[in-house]
Amino acid sequence: MGAMAHTDASQAGERAAVDPIRLLAIRETPLSVDEVFAAVGDAAAGGTALFVGTVRDHDGPGDAQVTGLGYAAHPSAAAELQRVAEKVVADFPVRALAAVHRVGDLAVGDLAVVVAVSCPHRAEAFAACRRLIDDLKAEVPIWKHQTFGDGTEEWVGV
Repeated sequence: MGAMAHTDASQAGERAAVDPIRLLAIRETPLSVDEVFAAVGDAAAGGTALFVGTVRDHDGPGDAQVTGLGYAAHPSAAAELQRVAEKVVADFPVRALAAVHRVGDLAVGDLAVVVAVSCPHRAEAFAACRRLIDDLKAEVPIWKHQTFGDGTEEWVGV
């Protein structure tokens, strides 16, 4: 039996032996918090931060009632999501990172986006998770189309 290379992942701050970007996806199917949380499990991580964005029943001008919502993604969205994730991994001591965003028609209460980051310590995990969701929303070309109770509609992020 041959010897296997071994990396001791128990040392805080040491990079994971595998790619810390564990899951990135843009999907038409319902999202799972459990899937994203499981993807960022790491024995050397002392802190995991998870953010879940859901479709709310009001938004837009005058806090209007939302009756319909859909997300559309540009063909470059997956590559931009990868770039955003790589930037977070470069700037923080990330052990594991995952991000999934829904596209298509969603209902009030549906999960629109789930991101999670695990790091050696909680403060790093919170900061990295916040950067991940903020940069995803600002830089990944995914647009929201909302229809309101009064019949008006708007595109957000276009």
